[in-house]
Amino acid sequence: MTRLEHYLADPALADEPLPLREIHAIRLMIHDDTQNLSADEIRAYYQAELDQAKRKFKFKYAETTSPPG
Repeated sequence: MTRLEHYLADPALADEPLPLREIHAIRLMIHDDTQNLSADEIRAYYQAELDQAKRKFKFKYAETTSPPG
C-alpha cells in the first residue's frame, strides 16, 4: 500500500467523491510532512518538491525566487 493509498483508505474521507478524496489525502500528507517545521524548513520542503517536479517533467525554464537573506 502506497502512502497515498493509506490516506485514501481513511474512513473520514470515504463519503467524498474520488477527486476530492485524492486532493484531501494529498493535503493531509503535506500537513503531516510539514507539521512542526520552521518556516525555513517548510520553504526547503517545497523547494525540494519543486526541484523534483522540474526534473520529472523536464521543465528547464522555471526560475525560483527566494526571500532575501
